[in-house]
Amino acid sequence: MKGLLTLTCAGQFMVLLDNTIVGAALPDMQQRLHTGLTGLQWIVDAYVLVVAMLLLSGGVFADRFGRRRVFLAGVVVFTAASVVCSLAPSIGWLIAGRVLQGVGAAALSPASLALLAAAYPAPKERVRAIGLWAGFSGIGLAAGPLAGGILVESFGWPAIFLVNVPIGAVLLLAGLRVLGESRNPSAPPIDVPGTVLSVAGVGVVTYGLIEGGSRGWTSPVILGSFAAGLVLLSAFVVVEGRVPTPMLPLRLFRQRLFTVSNTAMVVVGFALMGSSFFFSQFFVYVQDTSILVAGLRTLPTSLAMVIVSPYAGRLAARYGFRVVVSVGLALAGLGLLALGFVHADTSYGNVWWRLTVVGIGFALTMSPLTGAAIQAVSPQEGGLASGVSSTTRQIGAVLGVAVLGAIVHTRESGGASFESGLDSAFLAAGVVTLVCAVFTGLWLTAARTPRDVQAEQSGGRAVTDGSSPSAHVVSRPS
Repeated sequence: MKGLLTLTCAGQFMVLLDNTIVGAALPDMQQRLHTGLTGLQWIVDAYVLVVAMLLLSGGVFADRFGRRRVFLAGVVVFTAASVVCSLAPSIGWLIAGRVLQGVGAAALSPASLALLAAAYPAPKERVRAIGLWAGFSGIGLAAGPLAGGILVESFGWPAIFLVNVPIGAVLLLAGLRVLGESRNPSAPPIDVPGTVLSVAGVGVVTYGLIEGGSRGWTSPVILGSFAAGLVLLSAFVVVEGRVPTPMLPLRLFRQRLFTVSNTAMVVVGFALMGSSFFFSQFFVYVQDTSILVAGLRTLPTSLAMVIVSPYAGRLAARYGFRVVVSVGLALAGLGLLALGFVHADTSYGNVWWRLTVVGIGFALTMSPLTGAAIQAVSPQEGGLASGVSSTTRQIGAVLGVAVLGAIVHTRESGGASFESGLDSAFLAAGVVTLVCAVFTGLWLTAARTPRDVQAEQSGGRAVTDGSSPSAHVVSRPS
């Protein structure tokens, strides 16, 4: 049992490490691959887009065809794709490798969690195991900037992908010996039309956002991509409303708590991933540091998230989802606004605290938002709600890199400096986050039901703001 826990945690660690280690290597990739900001956006978004669109299907695939089989297949694909990335002679090959990495991660990550859930049927043991799994995720996020800086300074950007090879090899060999197979015979079939339409729809919209800055926002190709995206996503909504087993049941969005929490999660992904995409570039290109120093200087955000995240759920249980999430978004928004006023001559002593505030703010939001989404649905759909929450965060990340990158590109095209473009991007991310803080402060509550009205009429007061993650509605005397 301990071997299974170690393997699944190590697999998730590898996936999460890849999320942040790439950010540290972007300046070196730009120089050695002779690419611009658009190329860097595709290096990040090609991976995140595939993960976002295949994550829900990956969990269903694991339940249906075997969690061990899908986990090991994900390890093989992710490791092989890492080799492709490290050997990429051009930006095109690197982007192709990142797409393959996304496929591997979308299989590996949900399958690892499904293996844990099956191996630990007792609720207390399962919670403890998932806590360790999430803890390794945090370590992967925190280790990325430092590991990336060291590897890039010593060996160049290909080394950040080669580090996955020994991890993947150990996972595969040990997994073949340790992991037992499990599956859910009643698992629903894969929603192939929904998956294809979602990938295509979000993909062409992302293309328009990333390429619009260089091709021109009114060019036929860009306008056509937005139109095609609208048609494809509209078709996705129609299909999901008609198929018997949709990958994204639209009926869940009839619950206000579910809709608001996932809308806020899109903003979290947008602002967090979109801004962190530029952290290393700011230190390297604006403040003229080395890649290693840049990696070290970005640590406050990820370290703050690792330290604060374990307490976010407890705070939400005590004060309610609405209070904790709104405060977290407000802190993150103010931190991003403060980053919008950082310049080339700003000392690091006046920068690190801004990064820390951003990390603390977002750490306070993610776990409570997932908890709110789970509380909004029936207990049998908790896993689906958690998967949707992860997916919406990834979609936000795709859009964040694309939109904030477009802001920087547009400012530069208008004659502004890269530094001014970054300021505009950070300010935009901050404003969007603060608006979302107001939004959650007003609406991150469960809608009133006949049961609430009956409780009030009988002398009780219904709690519908998510104060108790263990129950949908709790009545207490006034």
